[in-house]
Amino acid sequence: MKRIISVLLENESGALSRVVGLFSQRGYNIESITVAPTEDSSISKITIQTMGDKKIIEQIEKQLHKLIDVLRVTEIEYENHLEREIILIKNQKYNSNTRKEIKQITDIFEGIIVKLTSLYYIIQLSGTSNKIDSYLAVIRNISEIIEISRSGVISISRN
Repeated sequence: MKRIISVLLENESGALSRVVGLFSQRGYNIESITVAPTEDSSISKITIQTMGDKKIIEQIEKQLHKLIDVLRVTEIEYENHLEREIILIKNQKYNSNTRKEIKQITDIFEGIIVKLTSLYYIIQLSGTSNKIDSYLAVIRNISEIIEISRSGVISISRN
């Protein structure tokens, strides 16, 4: 099962490397990772999406707490959080019918076409990972995807 872990740590050189190294050393996979300073620029927030049951996540949390730069580790519970991801998709441009279909589907998913040339479109979409995956499944059936860039999950607790 996918899990999201939020890590607050001192914004120091090497801090991120130690967190990623811990995952690597223990054989835990990182599905996505995002890092940015918090409202206090001396503290960063790392949002990690990983896979595992409750026991594995507890083990990851215990190991993370042992790292010197880590201030707080929290598993974000799915029912008590908001999650977003952003994606940029470069699609092959076809005829005007395909363009209309892509525009309609993109509108349904609340995305926008941010760049349109004679050769390709670039589409921006944000939402949950499931929403983005669903959009990709639909769009792949009508257009060739040239390139994808995904941000990774960001999350915030509702509590």
